[in-house]
Amino acid sequence: MEMSIASPSSTTPTFSILNSSNCSKKISCLSTHFLKKHFFGSTLPSCLSAKVPFKVNPLRTSIKCAVSEATEAPSEKKSQLMRRSDIRNIAIVAHVDHGKTTLVDSMLKQAKVFRDNQFVQERIMDSNDIERERGITILSKNTSITYKDTKINIIDTPGHSDFGGEVERILNMVEGVLLVVDSVEGPMPQTRFVLKKALEFGHAVVVVVNKIDRPSARPEFVVNSTFELFIELNATDEQCDFQVIYASGIKGKAGLSPENLGDDLGPLFEAVVRCIPGPKINKDGALQMLATNIDYEEHKGRIAIGRVHAGSLRRGMDVKICTTEDECRFGRVSELFVYEKFSRVPAETVEAGDICAVCGIDDIQIGETIADKSEGKPLPAIKVEEPTVKMSFSVNTSPFVGREGKYVTSRNLRDRLYRELERNLAMKVEDGETADTFIVSGRGTLHITILIENMRREGYEFMVGPPKVINKKDGDKLLEPYEIATVEVPEEHMGSVVELLGRRRGQMIDMQGLGSEGTTLLKYKIPTRGLLGLRNSILTASRGTAILNTIFDSYGPWGGDISTRDLGSLVAFEDGTSTSYALMSSQDRGQLFIGPGVDVYKGQIVGIHQRPGDLALNVCKKKAATNVRSNKEVTVVLDTPLDYSLDDCIEYIQEDELVEVTPSSIRMLKNPKSAKKTR
Repeated sequence: MEMSIASPSSTTPTFSILNSSNCSKKISCLSTHFLKKHFFGSTLPSCLSAKVPFKVNPLRTSIKCAVSEATEAPSEKKSQLMRRSDIRNIAIVAHVDHGKTTLVDSMLKQAKVFRDNQFVQERIMDSNDIERERGITILSKNTSITYKDTKINIIDTPGHSDFGGEVERILNMVEGVLLVVDSVEGPMPQTRFVLKKALEFGHAVVVVVNKIDRPSARPEFVVNSTFELFIELNATDEQCDFQVIYASGIKGKAGLSPENLGDDLGPLFEAVVRCIPGPKINKDGALQMLATNIDYEEHKGRIAIGRVHAGSLRRGMDVKICTTEDECRFGRVSELFVYEKFSRVPAETVEAGDICAVCGIDDIQIGETIADKSEGKPLPAIKVEEPTVKMSFSVNTSPFVGREGKYVTSRNLRDRLYRELERNLAMKVEDGETADTFIVSGRGTLHITILIENMRREGYEFMVGPPKVINKKDGDKLLEPYEIATVEVPEEHMGSVVELLGRRRGQMIDMQGLGSEGTTLLKYKIPTRGLLGLRNSILTASRGTAILNTIFDSYGPWGGDISTRDLGSLVAFEDGTSTSYALMSSQDRGQLFIGPGVDVYKGQIVGIHQRPGDLALNVCKKKAATNVRSNKEVTVVLDTPLDYSLDDCIEYIQEDELVEVTPSSIRMLKNPKSAKKTR
């Protein structure tokens, strides 16, 4: 039996009910609340209330889109506002590794941004060295393409939750988003975060089901799950009527159905032009432009990037820079650029609605408004969520200080950290207990680790303490941050991962099979404290096969004590150079971080003890050079030392330990101040 449901309005989807006699199959993607509201009043037919499976009608192939009225500001006069039809401003948002940057690559290539014979590297938008090494996007970046006389400004955003601050402020510049979702995994934690922010802004959303050519792709499940997420996040009826495009970003193909992809990304471009409205502007009003991002070039200085909301901006124009109504100063625009293809192009005038880059205002900050000199008023400042993790930065006090670094003083460290605040809104810096210590707060460990990695590449040398969560007090109650952690793990390793998360005070929310690849998706609510040092433990428990993703959820009651590390450290007993002879006996005590011929100092951590508690040992001891023993060196067999990266070291250290960071080396050591306190 088959029954179709047609919507009475054009703004709601058309659905068909299949196998309505069999009411025991999987739950519908539509909530009963949604059905009651649109089709049946306050009651549902008996079969529908039994959770019949619903399926989006495949005949719905025309691109009909609704624009949410939430984008209109009620205080503005509608007669002054108009839409520009020749520009579209869009942000591409998604969970990490769902293929945003690869999709942008294909869009740029098909828009003929590059010459036919031009060499183009993969993930062209990931221009930062660290981004290319790690395979993730860290900074949002602008580009533009032209499709059928319509200029499309595209902003590629980070997918990792630690860089959510980048996404939050970028949404001020756009009218719509392309929500990219993996065809197997479906909506993930960061998908929820970025979608929630986009819906709050009232943006139109086009859902792109990417990687549709994966063998275990399940597009129907993914679209249903995405629709459920829209309902859960209280999207308007217009926003729920989203257009779905199926695509393979790496092949550069898209289509309106998973079985029938076009030869190019034409359907995606069409959906952007039709479904995402042009910017709503006040063309004849006083100039207003919100500085949403900051760039820097050696010969141009600070460059403010943002969208012109009202009026027009001209090169050489005198302007007013406002933080609030009362705090304003004056400046002049020396140069003006717009984004064309993959580069910035000089412009004489930029009309309202377009995204541009402004030079000449050396002290401009993110969140300030560039306004008309006489009549301009500031726009609302950008708000981002509070940080949840903090770490202490201090000057290097080890015996090897100054050997490798260029900037080693507390003044160098202070200047660099406070300079980071100018463009990294989600980060905070405070003075520590001593003059040479600073407390840096961020969205997560990775957020701060990227800053540390950038600083060491710039020539800084300093020490870093272990990450700590930022707690809050509500009266007498102590609250701590909780996160939603999702783990993709093969079924054979699921038991050990579940046990590990349970020890970290994690509470299971959901567990489901993932596609046909024998992988299980575990979803937990877990204290942020329990996540510190978890990534390496999960990789060990799953033989390197698990994928862990986390996102901040809320503050909740203190969860109790959590043990994050069971084993102690092997600590160097004296200064010197490690020898094969000493390491041969030391490796029986645990796993070592160093090999022979490495300079070490007293208090340096040289390995992991195989038991709880620290053990001091001499890794510099030399063999007595008698004629009996002198030929025995060749028989020494050493295990390969553990190669710990910066992220691994920060995960490993505990309360009384530090990481020494220099341009050439990363060492761990016992904190000398902690040793004095315990005596």
